[in-house]
Amino acid sequence: MNKYELMYILKSDVEEERRLQLLEKFKGIIEADGQIDSVDEWGNRKLAYEINKLNDGYYFLVNFHSSADVPKELDRNLKIADEVIRHMVLRLEA
Repeated sequence: MNKYELMYILKSDVEEERRLQLLEKFKGIIEADGQIDSVDEWGNRKLAYEINKLNDGYYFLVNFHSSADVPKELDRNLKIADEVIRHMVLRLEA
């Protein structure tokens, strides 16, 4: 199992209930074939640059261990979700 870090940014106007639904969905994908180490909810922050006419976003950072297939599935689901502005999955050195 490899160690990964997922950072994703949601639109700042997404309701709290929907944010939690998305978090649970992404956690479920990870836990199907991996283990979550930590979830950090950074909250609303100013973006470094304007993305699709948006200046703020709601940040999440998730650290996890999983097989190599999980990041591909996460990437696919994050691309589909309309609320996600940007995302990145990094493989960390052990």
